[in-house]
Amino acid sequence: LVGGMEKIKQHTFALAHYTYTVLSTLKYASGAPVVRIYSDTDFSSPDIQGPIINFNILDENGEVIGFSQVDKMASLYNIHVRTGCFCNTGACQMHLGISNEDIQRNLQAGHVCGDDMDLVDGRPTGSVRISFGYMSSFEDAQTFLKFIIATRLSELDTEIPFQSSLTKLTRESVPDDHPSCNNADKLSPVPYLLDRELRNSSSVTKMTVNWQPPEAGAESIRAAVSETAVPTCRRGGKPITVTNIYLYPIKSCSAFEVTEWPVGNQGLLYDRNWMVVNQNGVCMTQKQEPRLCLVNPSIDLKKRVMVIQAQGMDPISVSLEENTGKEAVISESKVCSHRVKAYDCGERIAGWFSLFLGRPCRLIRQSSDVKNRLHQKNAKGLGSATNISLSFVNEAQYLLINIASILQLKEHISARLEEPLETVELIRRFRANIVISAPESFEEEEWAEISIGALRFQVVGPCSRCQVICIDQQSGERNKEFLQSLSAARGRKTNLGIYLMNQPLHSSFPDILSVGSQVLPVLKDNTEIQPPTSSEE
Repeated sequence: LVGGMEKIKQHTFALAHYTYTVLSTLKYASGAPVVRIYSDTDFSSPDIQGPIINFNILDENGEVIGFSQVDKMASLYNIHVRTGCFCNTGACQMHLGISNEDIQRNLQAGHVCGDDMDLVDGRPTGSVRISFGYMSSFEDAQTFLKFIIATRLSELDTEIPFQSSLTKLTRESVPDDHPSCNNADKLSPVPYLLDRELRNSSSVTKMTVNWQPPEAGAESIRAAVSETAVPTCRRGGKPITVTNIYLYPIKSCSAFEVTEWPVGNQGLLYDRNWMVVNQNGVCMTQKQEPRLCLVNPSIDLKKRVMVIQAQGMDPISVSLEENTGKEAVISESKVCSHRVKAYDCGERIAGWFSLFLGRPCRLIRQSSDVKNRLHQKNAKGLGSATNISLSFVNEAQYLLINIASILQLKEHISARLEEPLETVELIRRFRANIVISAPESFEEEEWAEISIGALRFQVVGPCSRCQVICIDQQSGERNKEFLQSLSAARGRKTNLGIYLMNQPLHSSFPDILSVGSQVLPVLKDNTEIQPPTSSEE
């Protein structure tokens, strides 16, 4: 059918040789290479070189861009790459110059096989690999090369606010007589296209819960809060405060905004307690089904129901009471490789979601009767980490973002899109639980812990963003410019926001998180953020 294995070998090698040659010629204006290729051959013969290219992408200063970052960006172009050490530690050590002592240091830093820790002290722990097969085409090779050009070599017409200067980038063209070109069109940079005009309308449900503990009890809780946290007052003495609170009752569905909300032992009460799964029981997220963001759940604590709405669908309600009877159907799924157990919410709600999404799916809920996922990292000041349970969240109980950080990113993205961008729309893309107003952008990344009202939180680490931020939470449409802009703005990182963990204080009344509450941070180096001097008001 295809002329035998020899024909396949020649076909795949031609694609690899062409891609290898173009990658080798891509350079910045300074002459620095865009990629570093790891190979024992010069790709001169298919008899000694397979159709595989192993490499790392470099920035204009010659520093390696982590493979996890490359993987996230490639996914925006529907390109699947393999990353890491590919079960070949010896080759990884040889080509990356990793010594046995380096491996021990990487392990001590928390790096294990298969994780996303792509850089330790600025040095790579692995690389990126692409391969070609029988079904691969010349267009596939061009798509990959255009991805590299679009993300590393496209010239920007506007100044980037986050960088002191712009580096003009260029590339060397592929020779016309290259044996692998076959008179195909030469590569050209992919223009940035805006998918649609960003909307200003809001569909986020907002609710106020008038649920406050007695003042006497509140004082007893405040007395238990760590005294090491002191308020920070800058810019005219204004404190850091909570501006917005969001919970996401159904994982990957729309936000439910509140002004105050009770805190449970897994985070905000009912946050990500439900999850949509496909017919095989696999978790569905906006990465696979962007229209999940159009599903709007809201919770009525008095009526003890969750109401689910979507355009063109009749509202449907789900009881907040757990179905713990014998008829409950226990199912198993996965959240970020962690196995979770839950019970099925029944045929009625399954039919509603299947009709709206146009595919068979079901709604499941985490049950308090089954063992919950436990956080594995130690959290200073919160006791044993094994006592902190998680709902259907990916990493931690809470995600916090800072409006100052959002505003700085907004300037960067607006310049690249060449049109205005609404702050509230950008906030929704980052799907945080807690939004705060701190004076300085990204200062939250320097915090070790914070107190909000009577609640104390441990900072677990930064949130490394994925392609979900490219999805407009009002329409479900994608625009890959958002992740690309974040990466460019943050200097090869896609971090925005911090993860928090909390152990609620045991008391006879619930802890409450409220908009307007003051945020009291403590820095990582254990030095307190200083209060204002007497000259400040």
